[in-house]
Amino acid sequence: MGKVIFNSDDFGYSHGVNYGIVEAHRRGILTSTTLMANMPGFQHAVTLKKDWPQLAVGVHLTLTCGKPLIPKVDSLMEGTQFKKLSFYEKDFEIDLDQLYQEWDAQIKRVYQSGIIPSHLDSHHHTHTFGDNQEVVIALAKKYDLPVRGNFDKKKQVKHTSYFEPYFDKVGECEEENPSLSEYLDQLLVKLRQEESTEVMCHTAYIDQSLKVGSSFVFSRMKQVEFMIHSEFAKKVREDQEIECITYNEI
Repeated sequence: MGKVIFNSDDFGYSHGVNYGIVEAHRRGILTSTTLMANMPGFQHAVTLKKDWPQLAVGVHLTLTCGKPLIPKVDSLMEGTQFKKLSFYEKDFEIDLDQLYQEWDAQIKRVYQSGIIPSHLDSHHHTHTFGDNQEVVIALAKKYDLPVRGNFDKKKQVKHTSYFEPYFDKVGECEEENPSLSEYLDQLLVKLRQEESTEVMCHTAYIDQSLKVGSSFVFSRMKQVEFMIHSEFAKKVREDQEIECITYNEI
């Protein structure tokens, strides 16, 4: 039997994002999410989590969105904010001790909120970039947490046997992606075959914070509906060879 984790990133980004994630869990096949400890919707997300104890919550380590939690991490900052993703898309150099301290502070804030994290991943996959991998490995070992397995050195930590990065396709219009049905059929086969899989998605309802702050907006709302009402979601629920789990169970 294939075990699958449907994980939605960006819990804590904003109220709209939080509500979309909870709705996809409450009514759909979403089992897991990861929380941004430095974003304005953090406390709201923590409050919602209390009402839905079966929703697993990991830490969405953040380096390219919002402000750091701790002072004196100047190598990570542009003004008062984190540096943009574009900084990390070319050769870059940061103080890895500063990165460790900042990401450690983000993990600690989740623990201090009363949530025991299920795993670690990162916003814009920054834990996969260069020597950032060594930092996330050190933190995963410190807290004994699995890590999203989309990076070169994943063998050093617990992870799923397969990571599916393309599920955001379900938020596209059929005209934009006429091969969606074929993709979903192939994914179902993969979910049955793999020992464990994480399927990454981005469910959300649109609010002003998301509309202004992100370049990836309307597809998120479509993903909420897909996780609840689609034929794919129905097949996942009914398939005797697929079990929906969380990182707590790998």
